[in-house]
Amino acid sequence: MVAAPPVEQHPNPAAGAGGLGVVRVDYSNPAHAHALTQLLDLYARDVMGGGKPLSAFVLDNVARELGKRPQAFSVLAFVGEQAAGLVNCIEGFSTFACKPLVNVHDLVVRPGFRKLGVARRMLEEVENIARERGCCKLTLEVLQGNAPAIWLYKEVGFVGYQLVDSMGQAMFLQKPLA
Repeated sequence: MVAAPPVEQHPNPAAGAGGLGVVRVDYSNPAHAHALTQLLDLYARDVMGGGKPLSAFVLDNVARELGKRPQAFSVLAFVGEQAAGLVNCIEGFSTFACKPLVNVHDLVVRPGFRKLGVARRMLEEVENIARERGCCKLTLEVLQGNAPAIWLYKEVGFVGYQLVDSMGQAMFLQKPLA
C-alpha cells in the first residue's frame, strides 16, 4: 500500500478541545472539500478500497460534483482539530416502501483514530440525516473480509438483506461501463 499524504488539520466547531465531533460537509467549503478528498484518497489506497490512489481528476472534482447532487451528503469526523473520518452517502428510493433510503457509499476512518467510536458517531449522524429526510432505511455494502466493519455494522443494527428465507440473501453485483 502506498502511503497517502497526511490529512491536514482544520478547525472543527463541533468538537471540544481534543474531543470527537462530526459535521455535515459543506462541499463549497475548501477545508471540508480538502478533508473529504484526502480521506477518500486514503480509503482508495487501502486494501479495503482497492489499493490504488484516486486519479487527479477525481481529487480535483469529487467535492464539487457531490455538491451538484441534492441526493448526496457527507459527514466528516474530527478528533480535536484533525479530520479523522468520512462517510459519503447517496439517497435512493425504495419502491416497495415508496420512501427514500440512504446508501452509505463510502466510510473511512484514518488509522490511529480507529476503535475510538469515530465510525459509530458518523453513522449516528447519517441516521439522523436519513430520519430528517423521511427515509425508510439505510443500506451499505461491505467486503466479506472486513471483519471489524461487519462487527460494527451489526452492532449498530445493520442486517443482511433478504425478502424470504427460501431465496437467501441479496448479492451486490456491478457492471463497469468504462
